[in-house]
Amino acid sequence: MQIKTTEASSFAPTALRLSNVTVGNEQVKVGVSTESGPGGGIRLNLSQAGSVQSGQASKNQDIDDSDLPDNIKNTLKMIRQLRAELAARQAELDAILARPPSSDSQREANAVSTEIASLQGAISSANASLVSQMRKQDLSSEQLLSVATFIAG
Repeated sequence: MQIKTTEASSFAPTALRLSNVTVGNEQVKVGVSTESGPGGGIRLNLSQAGSVQSGQASKNQDIDDSDLPDNIKNTLKMIRQLRAELAARQAELDAILARPPSSDSQREANAVSTEIASLQGAISSANASLVSQMRKQDLSSEQLLSVATFIAG
């Protein structure tokens, strides 16, 4: 992860700094606020986007550390991300369905259901792509086991 500060404000408890965070090929602006901590120290709080980016980088560290080819690593990360998005959308749908029925909630449920179907299709495509990539590569049995472990977990 690479962090570059692009804007800075004064060093005050409510100061906000915008930074570019690069994770892989993506660059995201992240807000970082500082506050006085206990005993007069400084406490640093990442914005939600920064926390998400940081969590994604460490969440995929096991894949990055494996001895798999880069294209397979990228596909595994994509599958992991799609599964996380699918779980979030499913939780959103469950919350919508738990509310009292209304025309708005029905529209929301239909929209989220469509997103869920799209994510399921994307996961199927990514899995098919992974199988195709694995067939083209001469993977060792240890590498095949690694792929199976990442897919299962």
